[in-house]
Amino acid sequence: MSKKRIFSGVQPTNNIHIGNYFGAIKNWVDVQDQFDCIFSVVDLHAITVYQKPEDLRQNILKIAKTYLALGINPKKCLIFQQSDVKEHAELCWILNSIAKMGELERMTQYKDKSASHPENINVGLFDYPVLMAADILLYNTQAVPVGEDQKQHLELARDLAIRFNSLYGETFIVPEPMIKKEGCRIMGLDNPYKKMSKSAPSSYNYISLLDSPEEAKKKIMKAVTDSGSEIKFDTEKPALCNLLTIYSQLSGEIISNIVEKYTGRGYGDFKKDLSELVANFLVDFQKKFNAISDEEVQELLVKGAKKARKIAEKKMEEVKEKIGIKI
Repeated sequence: MSKKRIFSGVQPTNNIHIGNYFGAIKNWVDVQDQFDCIFSVVDLHAITVYQKPEDLRQNILKIAKTYLALGINPKKCLIFQQSDVKEHAELCWILNSIAKMGELERMTQYKDKSASHPENINVGLFDYPVLMAADILLYNTQAVPVGEDQKQHLELARDLAIRFNSLYGETFIVPEPMIKKEGCRIMGLDNPYKKMSKSAPSSYNYISLLDSPEEAKKKIMKAVTDSGSEIKFDTEKPALCNLLTIYSQLSGEIISNIVEKYTGRGYGDFKKDLSELVANFLVDFQKKFNAISDEEVQELLVKGAKKARKIAEKKMEEVKEKIGIKI
């Protein structure tokens, strides 16, 4: 490989929000010329929470459309549907044999989701990080763009690669994290102490990429603010810091320049301008999104899966040879 390879993916659980864009896909777009990029619609991960089949089918297409509309170039990047490559599940099972119960029980995301959904503590939810490790290791991935909340899962992938290599000889590349400093953790508009989430109780927590521009404006204007009225980036003003980060991500301006621009002006002016930025971004995105047909995306995913299988099959042949099940 002449370029370093990266792998990442998004679950097709619903319309994604601006936090997902700033934390993940925007970074993918920025690096697609520098790296050999593989981006998957990770549908096997999505079914750890029940999905209506008809909704899941549509959401798979929506996520692929979203990749394209946000700027992922299929001529530069490999895009495919995870479940179309059986080697993901096959490698997950093999890695399960060297993963430890204790290290999976310590996963913060598992503990958080188990606490919030006690009626659905399923084996898939518990084993989610091992499947994620398989996703990454299957493609000789060298770097993984991750947010802070996924860094623990990547550490497990690294540990499993090292453990497998120690037992069976050099097989897997140990991937490095690629963490974006700014914008990687967008907080809820109604609660700046918790990450923006499409599963939040209130729709005023997030801005979906498919929200109407007017609805998005309303959400920004209703977003919680801190005491005082001065526009400044200060850890004691978490709500304002979050809104400034969103402004910076959309405008491309550095936060210090934004703060200077609003010297002597109040929250009202700032939020009004931010709401216009958000609305303009959504108009542009949705125009591109709606111009992409389902048939175009289906054809793209089929072609992508064919290319992905070639890489995955070769790696699985090597794994089977190493562990002794290929005779």
